Amino acid sequence: MSKRDYYEVLGISKSASQEEIKKAYRKMAIKYHPDKNPGDKEAEENFKEAAEAYEVLSDENKRARYDQYGHAGTGGAGGFGGAGFGGGMNMEDIFSQFGDIFGGHFGGGGFGGGQARTQQVRGSNLRVRLKLNLEEMVNGTQKTIKVKKMKLAPGATSKTCPACNGTGVQMKVMNTMFGQMQTQQTCATCQGIGKVADKIPAGANAQGLIKEDEEVTINIPAGARDGIQLNVRGKGNDAPFGGMPGDLLVVVEEEEDKNIKREGDNLHQELYISFAEAALGTQKEIPTVGGKVKIKVDAGTQSGKILRLAGKGLPSIDSYSNGDMFVHINVWTPQNLTKEQRDFFESQMNNGEMVAEPSGKEKTFFDKVRDLFN
Repeated sequence: MSKRDYYEVLGISKSASQEEIKKAYRKMAIKYHPDKNPGDKEAEENFKEAAEAYEVLSDENKRARYDQYGHAGTGGAGGFGGAGFGGGMNMEDIFSQFGDIFGGHFGGGGFGGGQARTQQVRGSNLRVRLKLNLEEMVNGTQKTIKVKKMKLAPGATSKTCPACNGTGVQMKVMNTMFGQMQTQQTCATCQGIGKVADKIPAGANAQGLIKEDEEVTINIPAGARDGIQLNVRGKGNDAPFGGMPGDLLVVVEEEEDKNIKREGDNLHQELYISFAEAALGTQKEIPTVGGKVKIKVDAGTQSGKILRLAGKGLPSIDSYSNGDMFVHINVWTPQNLTKEQRDFFESQMNNGEMVAEPSGKEKTFFDKVRDLFN
Protein backbone atom coordinates (compact mmCIF):
# COMPACT_ATOMS: atom_id res chain seq x y z
CA MET A 1 0.00 0.00 0.00
CA SER A 2 1.48 3.37 -1.03
CA LYS A 3 2.06 6.09 1.55
CA ARG A 4 -0.11 9.18 1.58
CA ASP A 5 1.44 12.58 0.98
CA TYR A 6 2.65 13.96 4.31
CA TYR A 7 1.11 17.38 3.66
CA GLU A 8 -2.20 15.69 2.91
CA VAL A 9 -1.95 13.66 6.13
CA LEU A 10 -1.69 16.84 8.22
CA GLY A 11 -4.14 18.80 6.05
CA ILE A 12 -1.71 21.62 5.30
CA SER A 13 -0.27 23.33 2.24
CA LYS A 14 3.24 22.83 0.88
CA SER A 15 4.11 26.39 1.97
CA ALA A 16 3.01 25.88 5.58
CA SER A 17 5.23 27.40 8.27
CA GLN A 18 6.75 25.35 11.08
CA GLU A 19 4.17 26.78 13.49
CA GLU A 20 1.33 25.71 11.15
CA ILE A 21 2.86 22.23 10.87
CA LYS A 22 3.07 21.96 14.64
CA LYS A 23 -0.53 23.10 15.15
CA ALA A 24 -1.83 20.73 12.46
CA TYR A 25 -0.02 17.78 14.01
CA ARG A 26 -1.28 18.60 17.50
CA LYS A 27 -4.83 18.74 16.14
CA MET A 28 -4.48 15.35 14.43
CA ALA A 29 -2.82 13.79 17.49
CA ILE A 30 -5.64 14.96 19.77
CA LYS A 31 -8.27 13.70 17.35
CA TYR A 32 -6.79 10.20 17.06
CA HIS A 33 -5.27 9.85 20.52
CA PRO A 34 -5.71 6.27 21.88
CA ASP A 35 -7.25 7.58 25.09
CA LYS A 36 -10.01 9.19 23.08
CA ASN A 37 -10.39 6.16 20.77
CA PRO A 38 -9.89 3.07 22.97
CA GLY A 39 -9.57 -0.13 20.96
CA ASP A 40 -9.85 1.71 17.62
CA LYS A 41 -7.02 0.32 15.45
CA GLU A 42 -7.78 2.69 12.59
CA ALA A 43 -7.46 5.71 14.90
CA GLU A 44 -4.18 4.31 16.23
CA GLU A 45 -2.78 3.98 12.69
CA ASN A 46 -3.91 7.52 11.87
CA PHE A 47 -2.17 8.72 15.04
CA LYS A 48 1.07 7.03 13.99
CA GLU A 49 0.75 8.31 10.41
CA ALA A 50 0.40 11.90 11.67
CA ALA A 51 3.47 11.47 13.92
CA GLU A 52 5.47 10.13 10.98
CA ALA A 53 4.46 13.09 8.80
CA TYR A 54 5.37 15.58 11.54
CA GLU A 55 8.73 13.92 12.20
CA VAL A 56 9.75 14.56 8.56
CA LEU A 57 8.13 17.96 7.92
CA SER A 58 9.29 19.49 11.21
CA ASP A 59 12.93 18.89 10.22
CA GLU A 60 14.04 21.39 7.55
CA ASN A 61 16.60 19.00 6.00
CA LYS A 62 14.23 16.04 5.87
CA ARG A 63 11.47 18.28 4.55
CA ALA A 64 13.68 19.56 1.72
CA ARG A 65 14.58 16.01 0.67
CA TYR A 66 10.94 14.99 0.86
CA ASP A 67 9.84 17.98 -1.26
CA GLN A 68 12.38 17.00 -3.93
CA TYR A 69 12.22 13.21 -3.94
CA GLY A 70 8.97 12.38 -2.13
CA HIS A 71 8.97 9.28 0.07
CA ALA A 72 12.07 7.97 -1.75
CA GLY A 73 14.05 10.83 -0.19
CA THR A 74 13.17 9.69 3.35
CA GLY A 75 14.57 6.18 2.88
CA GLY A 76 11.09 4.75 2.24
CA ALA A 77 10.33 4.07 5.88
CA GLY A 78 9.46 7.58 6.97
CA GLY A 79 10.88 8.77 10.25
CA PHE A 80 12.12 7.44 13.56
CA GLY A 81 15.46 6.25 12.23
CA GLY A 82 13.84 4.28 9.39
CA ALA A 83 12.21 1.86 11.82
CA GLY A 84 8.80 2.58 10.42
CA PHE A 85 5.59 2.44 12.37
CA GLY A 86 4.54 -1.08 11.49
CA GLY A 87 6.85 -2.58 14.10
CA GLY A 88 9.03 -1.34 16.90
CA MET A 89 7.45 2.07 17.53
CA ASN A 90 4.85 2.24 20.29
CA MET A 91 2.81 5.08 21.75
CA GLU A 92 5.33 5.76 24.51
CA ASP A 93 8.06 6.23 21.90
CA ILE A 94 5.94 8.77 20.05
CA PHE A 95 4.97 10.65 23.20
CA SER A 96 8.58 10.81 24.41
CA GLN A 97 9.74 12.23 21.08
CA PHE A 98 6.90 14.72 20.66
CA GLY A 99 5.94 15.40 24.25
CA ASP A 100 6.45 19.16 23.81
CA ILE A 101 3.65 19.20 21.25
CA PHE A 102 1.11 18.39 23.95
CA GLY A 103 2.30 20.98 26.46
CA GLY A 104 3.35 18.35 29.01
CA HIS A 105 -0.05 16.66 29.18
CA PHE A 106 -2.47 15.35 26.62
CA GLY A 107 -4.65 17.96 24.99
CA GLY A 108 -2.86 20.95 26.49
CA GLY A 109 -6.13 22.01 28.13
CA GLY A 110 -8.48 19.26 27.05
CA PHE A 111 -10.62 18.59 24.03
CA GLY A 112 -13.03 21.09 22.62
CA GLY A 113 -13.13 24.75 23.45
CA GLY A 114 -11.85 25.60 19.97
CA GLN A 115 -13.72 27.63 17.42
CA ALA A 116 -15.02 26.10 14.24
CA ARG A 117 -12.87 26.85 11.22
CA THR A 118 -13.59 26.17 7.58
CA GLN A 119 -11.38 23.74 5.76
CA GLN A 120 -8.67 25.03 3.49
CA VAL A 121 -9.74 24.61 -0.11
CA ARG A 122 -7.08 22.77 -2.10
CA GLY A 123 -7.13 21.26 -5.55
CA SER A 124 -6.35 17.61 -6.12
CA ASN A 125 -2.91 16.40 -7.15
CA LEU A 126 -2.05 15.18 -10.64
CA ARG A 127 0.33 12.30 -11.33
CA VAL A 128 2.31 11.83 -14.56
CA ARG A 129 5.13 9.53 -15.65
CA LEU A 130 8.19 10.97 -17.33
CA LYS A 131 10.70 8.83 -19.22
CA LEU A 132 14.34 9.92 -19.12
CA ASN A 133 17.47 8.45 -20.61
CA LEU A 134 20.42 7.53 -18.44
CA GLU A 135 22.40 10.69 -19.20
CA GLU A 136 19.45 12.93 -18.32
CA MET A 137 18.97 11.14 -15.02
CA VAL A 138 22.64 11.32 -14.08
CA ASN A 139 23.36 14.92 -15.09
CA GLY A 140 19.92 16.44 -14.55
CA THR A 141 17.82 18.17 -17.17
CA GLN A 142 14.79 20.36 -17.75
CA LYS A 143 11.67 19.06 -19.46
CA THR A 144 8.52 20.84 -20.60
CA ILE A 145 5.45 18.62 -20.78
CA LYS A 146 1.78 19.18 -21.50
CA VAL A 147 -0.73 18.09 -18.87
CA LYS A 148 -4.52 18.08 -18.79
CA LYS A 149 -5.71 19.70 -15.57
CA MET A 150 -8.85 21.12 -14.02
CA LYS A 151 -8.75 24.93 -14.08
CA LEU A 152 -11.16 27.49 -12.69
CA ALA A 153 -13.38 28.52 -15.57
CA PRO A 154 -13.44 32.24 -16.43
CA GLY A 155 -16.51 33.82 -14.88
CA ALA A 156 -17.02 31.16 -12.21
CA THR A 157 -17.99 32.66 -8.83
CA SER A 158 -18.90 31.37 -5.38
CA LYS A 159 -21.04 32.48 -2.45
CA THR A 160 -21.26 31.80 1.26
CA CYS A 161 -22.78 28.43 2.03
CA PRO A 162 -26.40 29.08 3.15
CA ALA A 163 -26.50 25.90 5.25
CA CYS A 164 -23.64 26.83 7.60
CA ASN A 165 -23.27 30.57 6.93
CA GLY A 166 -19.65 30.04 5.92
CA THR A 167 -18.50 28.33 9.12
CA GLY A 168 -18.07 24.92 7.46
CA VAL A 169 -19.88 23.17 10.34
CA GLN A 170 -23.45 22.60 11.46
CA MET A 171 -24.54 22.39 15.08
CA LYS A 172 -26.75 19.52 16.19
CA VAL A 173 -28.63 19.41 19.50
CA MET A 174 -29.50 16.04 21.01
CA ASN A 175 -31.71 15.31 24.02
CA THR A 176 -30.18 12.77 26.35
CA MET A 177 -30.86 11.51 29.85
CA PHE A 178 -28.29 14.03 31.04
CA GLY A 179 -29.99 16.89 29.25
CA GLN A 180 -29.32 18.55 25.92
CA MET A 181 -25.94 17.94 24.28
CA GLN A 182 -24.66 20.03 21.40
CA THR A 183 -22.28 18.63 18.79
CA GLN A 184 -20.89 20.03 15.60
CA GLN A 185 -20.52 18.21 12.31
CA THR A 186 -18.92 19.04 8.98
CA CYS A 187 -21.43 20.82 6.79
CA ALA A 188 -22.91 18.32 4.34
CA THR A 189 -23.69 21.05 1.80
CA CYS A 190 -20.23 22.57 1.38
CA GLN A 191 -18.14 19.71 2.85
CA GLY A 192 -16.57 22.09 5.37
CA ILE A 193 -15.35 24.63 2.81
CA GLY A 194 -17.85 27.34 3.75
CA LYS A 195 -18.59 28.25 0.13
CA VAL A 196 -20.75 26.89 -2.67
CA ALA A 197 -20.83 27.62 -6.39
CA ASP A 198 -22.78 30.69 -7.48
CA LYS A 199 -22.27 31.20 -11.22
CA ILE A 200 -21.10 28.26 -13.33
CA PRO A 201 -20.03 28.99 -16.94
CA ALA A 202 -21.06 26.65 -19.74
CA GLY A 203 -18.85 23.57 -19.96
CA ALA A 204 -17.68 23.77 -16.33
CA ASN A 205 -18.53 21.24 -13.64
CA ALA A 206 -20.51 21.86 -10.46
CA GLN A 207 -17.45 23.41 -8.84
CA GLY A 208 -16.81 25.83 -11.69
CA LEU A 209 -13.84 23.87 -13.04
CA ILE A 210 -13.05 23.01 -16.66
CA LYS A 211 -10.38 20.69 -18.12
CA GLU A 212 -7.66 22.39 -20.16
CA ASP A 213 -4.10 21.70 -21.37
CA GLU A 214 -1.19 23.49 -19.70
CA GLU A 215 2.55 23.34 -20.34
CA VAL A 216 4.63 22.70 -17.24
CA THR A 217 8.43 22.95 -16.98
CA ILE A 218 10.04 20.35 -14.71
CA ASN A 219 13.57 20.55 -13.35
CA ILE A 220 15.08 17.08 -12.97
CA PRO A 221 17.87 17.03 -10.35
CA ALA A 222 21.18 15.30 -11.06
CA GLY A 223 21.28 11.76 -9.74
CA ALA A 224 17.57 11.01 -10.24
CA ARG A 225 16.54 7.38 -9.91
CA ASP A 226 13.96 5.20 -11.57
CA GLY A 227 10.73 5.33 -9.57
CA ILE A 228 11.38 8.50 -7.56
CA GLN A 229 8.60 11.05 -7.34
CA LEU A 230 9.19 14.76 -7.86
CA ASN A 231 6.68 17.29 -6.56
CA VAL A 232 5.99 20.39 -8.67
CA ARG A 233 4.10 22.67 -6.34
CA GLY A 234 0.92 24.34 -7.49
CA LYS A 235 0.80 22.66 -10.90
CA GLY A 236 -1.97 20.18 -10.11
CA ASN A 237 -5.70 20.75 -10.43
CA ASP A 238 -7.08 24.13 -9.45
CA ALA A 239 -9.19 24.32 -6.31
CA PRO A 240 -12.81 25.40 -6.49
CA PHE A 241 -13.75 28.82 -5.14
CA GLY A 242 -10.25 30.31 -5.39
CA GLY A 243 -8.34 27.97 -3.11
CA MET A 244 -4.81 26.61 -3.48
CA PRO A 245 -4.06 24.39 -6.50
CA GLY A 246 -2.80 20.87 -5.96
CA ASP A 247 0.63 19.59 -6.95
CA LEU A 248 1.92 17.80 -10.00
CA LEU A 249 3.55 14.52 -8.95
CA VAL A 250 6.13 13.41 -11.53
CA VAL A 251 7.19 9.75 -11.39
CA VAL A 252 10.53 9.22 -13.15
CA GLU A 253 10.96 6.21 -15.42
CA GLU A 254 14.33 5.22 -16.84
CA GLU A 255 14.61 4.39 -20.53
CA GLU A 256 16.72 1.31 -21.12
CA ASP A 257 20.10 2.19 -22.63
CA LYS A 258 21.22 -0.02 -25.51
CA ASN A 259 24.87 0.01 -24.40
CA ILE A 260 25.02 0.71 -20.68
CA LYS A 261 23.30 -1.33 -17.95
CA ARG A 262 22.79 -0.12 -14.39
CA GLU A 263 23.43 -1.99 -11.17
CA GLY A 264 22.77 0.39 -8.28
CA ASP A 265 25.27 3.23 -8.62
CA ASN A 266 27.54 1.10 -10.84
CA LEU A 267 27.33 0.83 -14.61
CA HIS A 268 28.25 -2.06 -16.93
CA GLN A 269 28.86 -2.30 -20.65
CA GLU A 270 30.38 -4.82 -23.04
CA LEU A 271 33.28 -4.10 -25.36
CA TYR A 272 34.05 -6.40 -28.29
CA ILE A 273 37.56 -6.57 -29.67
CA SER A 274 39.16 -8.68 -32.41
CA PHE A 275 41.76 -11.47 -32.06
CA ALA A 276 44.43 -9.10 -33.28
CA GLU A 277 43.46 -6.34 -30.84
CA ALA A 278 43.41 -8.80 -27.95
CA ALA A 279 46.86 -10.14 -28.87
CA LEU A 280 48.58 -6.84 -29.67
CA GLY A 281 46.69 -4.45 -27.40
CA THR A 282 44.73 -1.40 -28.49
CA GLN A 283 42.93 1.76 -27.41
CA LYS A 284 39.15 2.04 -27.57
CA GLU A 285 36.70 4.90 -27.14
CA ILE A 286 33.62 4.01 -25.12
CA PRO A 287 30.55 6.02 -24.05
CA THR A 288 29.97 6.96 -20.40
CA VAL A 289 27.30 9.10 -18.76
CA GLY A 290 29.84 11.95 -18.68
CA GLY A 291 30.81 11.63 -22.36
CA LYS A 292 33.16 9.40 -24.34
CA VAL A 293 36.47 8.28 -22.81
CA LYS A 294 39.46 6.34 -24.15
CA ILE A 295 40.58 3.15 -22.44
CA LYS A 296 43.66 1.03 -22.92
CA VAL A 297 43.36 -2.67 -23.64
CA ASP A 298 46.61 -4.41 -22.78
CA ALA A 299 48.33 -6.88 -25.10
CA GLY A 300 47.33 -10.46 -24.36
CA THR A 301 43.94 -9.52 -22.93
CA GLN A 302 41.69 -12.53 -22.51
CA SER A 303 37.99 -12.64 -23.27
CA GLY A 304 36.00 -12.03 -20.10
CA LYS A 305 38.44 -9.57 -18.56
CA ILE A 306 36.72 -6.74 -16.69
CA LEU A 307 38.13 -3.22 -16.64
CA ARG A 308 37.07 -0.95 -13.79
CA LEU A 309 36.78 2.80 -14.37
CA ALA A 310 36.58 4.31 -10.89
CA GLY A 311 34.07 7.11 -10.40
CA LYS A 312 32.54 6.77 -13.87
CA GLY A 313 29.25 5.45 -12.52
CA LEU A 314 26.27 7.28 -11.05
CA PRO A 315 26.37 9.90 -8.30
CA SER A 316 24.98 8.48 -5.08
CA ILE A 317 21.87 10.04 -3.55
CA ASP A 318 23.08 9.19 -0.04
CA SER A 319 26.65 10.45 -0.34
CA TYR A 320 28.99 12.60 -2.44
CA SER A 321 30.69 9.61 -4.08
CA ASN A 322 30.13 8.08 -7.50
CA GLY A 323 29.77 4.49 -8.54
CA ASP A 324 32.11 2.80 -11.04
CA MET A 325 31.93 1.77 -14.68
CA PHE A 326 32.79 -1.86 -15.44
CA VAL A 327 33.82 -2.70 -19.00
CA HIS A 328 33.44 -6.39 -19.89
CA ILE A 329 35.90 -7.42 -22.64
CA ASN A 330 34.71 -9.95 -25.22
CA VAL A 331 37.07 -11.27 -27.91
CA TRP A 332 35.02 -11.52 -31.05
CA THR A 333 35.41 -14.77 -32.99
CA PRO A 334 35.00 -14.22 -36.74
CA GLN A 335 32.44 -16.47 -38.38
CA ASN A 336 33.15 -15.86 -42.07
CA LEU A 337 36.84 -16.14 -42.94
CA THR A 338 38.41 -15.44 -46.32
CA LYS A 339 40.62 -18.17 -47.85
CA GLU A 340 43.74 -16.23 -46.92
CA GLN A 341 42.59 -15.86 -43.31
CA ARG A 342 41.69 -19.54 -43.07
CA ASP A 343 45.07 -20.55 -44.51
CA PHE A 344 46.83 -18.32 -41.99
CA PHE A 345 45.05 -19.78 -38.96
CA GLU A 346 45.52 -23.34 -40.21
CA SER A 347 49.25 -22.74 -40.67
CA GLN A 348 49.50 -21.41 -37.12
CA MET A 349 47.66 -24.42 -35.74
CA ASN A 350 49.80 -26.86 -37.72
CA ASN A 351 52.97 -25.15 -36.50
CA GLY A 352 51.81 -25.32 -32.91
CA GLU A 353 51.36 -21.57 -32.71
CA MET A 354 48.34 -19.72 -31.27
CA VAL A 355 47.26 -22.61 -29.07
CA ALA A 356 45.57 -22.26 -25.70
CA GLU A 357 48.27 -22.34 -23.03
CA PRO A 358 46.78 -21.23 -19.69
CA SER A 359 49.45 -20.01 -17.31
CA GLY A 360 47.41 -20.85 -14.24
CA LYS A 361 47.16 -17.17 -13.35
CA GLU A 362 43.97 -16.59 -15.28
CA LYS A 363 41.03 -15.54 -13.12
CA THR A 364 38.08 -17.87 -12.86
CA PHE A 365 34.47 -16.73 -13.22
CA PHE A 366 34.11 -16.63 -9.44
CA ASP A 367 37.29 -14.56 -9.12
CA LYS A 368 35.85 -11.99 -11.50
CA VAL A 369 32.53 -11.84 -9.62
CA ARG A 370 34.39 -11.37 -6.33
CA ASP A 371 36.49 -8.57 -7.84
CA LEU A 372 33.33 -6.70 -8.82
CA PHE A 373 32.32 -6.30 -5.21
CA ASN A 374 35.76 -5.55 -3.77
